[in-house]
Amino acid sequence: MPQYTPPLRDMQFVLHEVLKVTDELKGCPRHAEVDAGTMNAVLEEGGKFASEMLFPLNLSGDREGCTHDKATHSVRTPKGFKEAYAKYVEGGWPALSVEPEFGGQGLPVVLNQCIYEMMNSANQAWTMYPGLSHGALECLHAHGTEAQKKTYLPKLTSGVWTGTMCLTESHCGTDLGLLRTKAEPVIGGEADGSYKLTGQKIFISAGEHDMAENIVHLVLARLPDAPQGSKGISLFAVPKFNVKADGSLGERNAIYCTGIEHKMGIHGNATAQLSLDGATGTLVGEPNKGLPAMFVMMNAARLGVGNQSLGLTEVAYQNAVAYAKDRRQMRALSGPKQPEQPADTIIVHPDVRKMLLTARAYAEGGRALAVYCALLIDKMIASDDEDERKEAGDLTALLTPIVKAFLTDNGWIATSHCMQVYGGHGYIAEWGMEQYVRDARINMIYEGTNTVQSLDLLGRKVLGDNGAKLKKFGKLVTEFIEEEGTNEAMQEFVNPLADLGDKVTKLTTELGMKAFGNADEVGAAAVDYLRVAGHLVFAYFWARMAKVALEKKEEQGEGCDPFYTAKLHTARFYFAKLLPETAGLIRSARAGLAPLMAMDEALF
Repeated sequence: MPQYTPPLRDMQFVLHEVLKVTDELKGCPRHAEVDAGTMNAVLEEGGKFASEMLFPLNLSGDREGCTHDKATHSVRTPKGFKEAYAKYVEGGWPALSVEPEFGGQGLPVVLNQCIYEMMNSANQAWTMYPGLSHGALECLHAHGTEAQKKTYLPKLTSGVWTGTMCLTESHCGTDLGLLRTKAEPVIGGEADGSYKLTGQKIFISAGEHDMAENIVHLVLARLPDAPQGSKGISLFAVPKFNVKADGSLGERNAIYCTGIEHKMGIHGNATAQLSLDGATGTLVGEPNKGLPAMFVMMNAARLGVGNQSLGLTEVAYQNAVAYAKDRRQMRALSGPKQPEQPADTIIVHPDVRKMLLTARAYAEGGRALAVYCALLIDKMIASDDEDERKEAGDLTALLTPIVKAFLTDNGWIATSHCMQVYGGHGYIAEWGMEQYVRDARINMIYEGTNTVQSLDLLGRKVLGDNGAKLKKFGKLVTEFIEEEGTNEAMQEFVNPLADLGDKVTKLTTELGMKAFGNADEVGAAAVDYLRVAGHLVFAYFWARMAKVALEKKEEQGEGCDPFYTAKLHTARFYFAKLLPETAGLIRSARAGLAPLMAMDEALF
């Protein structure tokens, strides 16, 4: 049976020793008094909830899945999911990082990020139900009317209601400009934003369930005479149950679940098909400006999906290590390591170690990046310095597609490696590993496929502003290299980081020049480019983590905490075995468009 231990020690290392978040948050008045003790206490309790309440439901929830009742349009979640959600709400977890004015606890987003990593490790399918609610809350906070905020935000904050994002239709996924759902103004109601929505939505995660008393759907639709394409999309709040003036629930709204998808993974989450048949909704933001408003939720979801794969990478690694230390097969090539036993444990074999260290390096590097991005969001929202808010916003925009795509690609690699460690037992359900692989695969697809993220990174975030955002991250890298340039102990980390930084600069310039001649060159290189950029980001954070570990080993001497020794070994593995992937990726990116487009379509 699978197991999970919250990685509290490594979280504390990233939070307090590498990023020094409590110092960084001093410039955010609402978080200036948050101390390490408070953060650690919350993390410990969050870890208990994840490991003791959610983890035991993961395997059973996957086997049972969700059940759709066509007669009532209702969905029953797996056994124990509803009760776990009630405990989640009772514990105040939905309100952790929400502003106090809506009933929240006002704690930093960076703390919420760590809680969600642990919940994703414990049970990704369950965690998606409350996870989407945060994005809905942020979207309504940014673009909702005062009436909408008063109606929805306290309920979403408390977790009594949950939220969804309703974008996809059967004929349009990424290309939302093709959507057909219509919104007709109610006679006499247009002034207060009241509309009737009609259409079909598919692939709506947590679109129907029995865990909360109401669901607030954020729905993209077209107003009458709206412009064609993405410039003619508006956003609407459409509750499952209409809400009365006093805040109590009224009649059932005309938005119904007509079916749930039978999927490869995340069986415990209801991926719903929704039908709107004159459903009542209220306009969020300005007419025909729905897509920019929805991007608040979409960007939050993209960071959240990266966090899902981070969680899966961690739990897969933990289980694969435990198995490798216990399973006996053959002898080490250099001779028996455990001669008193009939065979050695498989952790003695070099390639088993390579698979385990790959997962570990991607988990710990991903954690540093994810926590850093959450810290940027805290600064973007709460800093009292306008320049710092702008800087944090630009870096968040640059790193969001990397978090979504690089972490989910790595999650797929890591979970696949960890399943391989198990050999034949890896695809046997009772061990749990094959579920992590299945669950990880969807993360590369939804919330914008990883190719879309790559196009966003190279086309919009890098070339779109002539490299301004990339230069801001490059400045962080350069400053670190200059600080450590004379530190002999750091050369094994600093030199490859500097080398890759130079190569990324040259590659970016080259691709920019090619794109002037043919925009399709961006599409040909984007996926390779994002992975190179992801490694640059990881190399920066691994170098920073190695620096702290080296300092601690020097301070503590022979009695050094083995945690720091392991951190250094993992850092060296990353730079020696994983970072060199960039050489091939850069060659592939430079190969350009011609090898992809030369063959006539008829020959495929």
